[in-house]
Amino acid sequence: MATGSEDLKHSVEGGHGVLVIRASPTHRAWNGIHYKTGLSAKNVGARHLSMNVATIPPGGVAYAHIHVDFEVMLYVLQGRVRHEYGAGCEQVIDNEAGDFIFIAPGVPHEVRNLSNTEPVVAVVARSDASEWENIAPYDRAAAHNALPGDEPRQP
Repeated sequence: MATGSEDLKHSVEGGHGVLVIRASPTHRAWNGIHYKTGLSAKNVGARHLSMNVATIPPGGVAYAHIHVDFEVMLYVLQGRVRHEYGAGCEQVIDNEAGDFIFIAPGVPHEVRNLSNTEPVVAVVARSDASEWENIAPYDRAAAHNALPGDEPRQP
């Protein structure tokens, strides 16, 4: 599975302002999440958003990270997922198929599939056309060890 650096334009059809990617295979991975080829600056010249389908394998975890200066919206198609978020990722919310999720810029979060047998599948839309280039790791252990009043470390 590729990491996302390959040419993604080969799967695009159409032109003159309407571009299409037909049912694409899952072929890219980042931080424990597998992605179908979606729409982004890399293949359709989008300037302000990107969209694809993400799968977290059974028992999988997308380790703590922060979206730097962009918003994310998700729609869960299949499975149950837990977001641990906020300072030290100490807040928890569980979601399941049919739920919409919004993640504001700069919010530390870790995502885990709650099933050891079924994948989580979600449509992911970002207000960043570059997809995941503006994502920074978040050290939740360091946040736990911070002194009271310290702010979580941001990139």
